[in-house]
Amino acid sequence: MVNSISVEIALSEERLHDLFAIRNNVFVNEQGVDETAEHDEFEAISTHLIALYNNQPAGTCRFRQTESGIKLERFAVLLIYRQLSIGSALLTHCLSLVDLDLQIYLHAQVQVEQFYAKHGFVRSGERFEEAGIQHYKMILRPKEQMNSH
Repeated sequence: MVNSISVEIALSEERLHDLFAIRNNVFVNEQGVDETAEHDEFEAISTHLIALYNNQPAGTCRFRQTESGIKLERFAVLLIYRQLSIGSALLTHCLSLVDLDLQIYLHAQVQVEQFYAKHGFVRSGERFEEAGIQHYKMILRPKEQMNSH
């Protein structure tokens, strides 16, 4: 069997249940984030994506419009699916859906800063703590700027 990754917008109750289970597993169980901080007031206004690996829920993320642009957030891949390019598939799909003329940014956990850097994001500002975890704000460099380097 050929291993396949697909990414889709989570619209059904089943897919939303799957993605919240992934986030709970990664953020609450693995990283010790307080369960009350894991779900927030932005769930309903965010576009949620789910990645499937051989049709099994493997990863998730979301994005939303803010005053500063488009914020990508809540990237989570189940431990057994890491190192299989699930995160890259999610990020690439996100970027295909958003208006790239707006500022695209995220808060990257320090241990995955290089992952986002490989996808064209650059650190902006000092390290900060969010949900008990160290992060950097990272901004997607405009394509013109990336091509000139």
